[in-house]
Amino acid sequence: MSQPLSSPAAASPSLAPDLQDCWSGSGLRPLQLRGRSLLPIVQGGMGVGVSAQQLAGAVASAGGMGTISSVDLRRLHPDLMARSAGPLGDPETKKRINDANLEAIAREIGGARERAQGRGLVAINVMRALDAYAESVKQALACGVDAVVVGAGLPLDLPDLAQDHPDTLLVPILSDARGVQLLMRKWERKKRLPDAVVIEHPAHAGGHLGAARIADLPDGRFEFERVIPECLAFFRQAGVEGRIPLIAAGGIRSHQDIRRLQDLGADAVQLGTPFAVTEECDAAPEFKRVLAEARDEDMVEFTSVAGLPARAVRTPWLNAYLKVESKLQAVAQIKKRCTKAFDCLAQCGLRDGFKDWGQFCIDHQLAAALRGDLSKGLFFRGKGALPFGDQVRSVMDLMKHLLTPLPSSATAGA
Repeated sequence: MSQPLSSPAAASPSLAPDLQDCWSGSGLRPLQLRGRSLLPIVQGGMGVGVSAQQLAGAVASAGGMGTISSVDLRRLHPDLMARSAGPLGDPETKKRINDANLEAIAREIGGARERAQGRGLVAINVMRALDAYAESVKQALACGVDAVVVGAGLPLDLPDLAQDHPDTLLVPILSDARGVQLLMRKWERKKRLPDAVVIEHPAHAGGHLGAARIADLPDGRFEFERVIPECLAFFRQAGVEGRIPLIAAGGIRSHQDIRRLQDLGADAVQLGTPFAVTEECDAAPEFKRVLAEARDEDMVEFTSVAGLPARAVRTPWLNAYLKVESKLQAVAQIKKRCTKAFDCLAQCGLRDGFKDWGQFCIDHQLAAALRGDLSKGLFFRGKGALPFGDQVRSVMDLMKHLLTPLPSSATAGA
């Protein structure tokens, strides 16, 4: 069961002043990470450019963990876009783009830390599937990021990349207990354990999903009621009980959701889409409107160009693509040079000719979404109604909503 806030073991986190009363009445446990006490609320990383310094800094300033997505951050910096211009497919252009993105990582981490005002934590999310994964992780570490979060693949090499940064938190994203056990055993040989583990439910999350196939999304092994107790049992067996917080992600929208998951044994929750429709989100207002107005029936699951199941809003572009997907896959060719945006993925269905993978440029489509372009954009979104319907509200409003229990009468009628 959830430990009440009044417990001596639950030191109060450093919060934005406006949240003090909400927290004291929340009845939730704080998230404890390496001696730091935080709100049990983590903002998920969202690319391209959706979660950067404005959003991550605002969440950290409130007392939670804010997360920058590392993917193609140069798009938020006109000077870096100009610096990285050149003929697509040219190796020199790719080098300029990668260099620009590394510079953008440094700028965004610095900006987020300044906005955080010493509260919370600033993390960076780096997809394991990225071609520049290792370089991005090393740059973030060198820039003093508080935590590195890695999903879209098993980050078995993350302890090696971070061996000179023992104080930086390392947080993998996984979806079932089997994956957690595999990663833990591999990391233990490297003399390092995760500082926390995000358990993301692929049936509810947005973007790239932690399942091998679309048909696997409703598999019972991903249910929080199963995977959280299984992970806790493994931690007890491994002798690390109480040392590795679990952060549940996917479909979380309310204080009641957080309380239920803490009752199951999770330490905190991670939310993506509710933060994507806040005023501080780094994307264009049109992007926020698309996500805020979408409903579950407006979403579709498909195979991404990265070979992973994905969930997004059914926009004009996505509709048009899905109509011709089978034809594009049927004529997929052998590996060729990328001439769309830049060589962003280690393996790409379009570039490498994988017939069962997506046949589009994910960087191009996500960049269009960042601008709010419905005709070209791919708008990732998680399932479930948003806390404020189709309204775009502030991070502070969202935090207050998540920390405030419903009146007992409303809870009884829910």
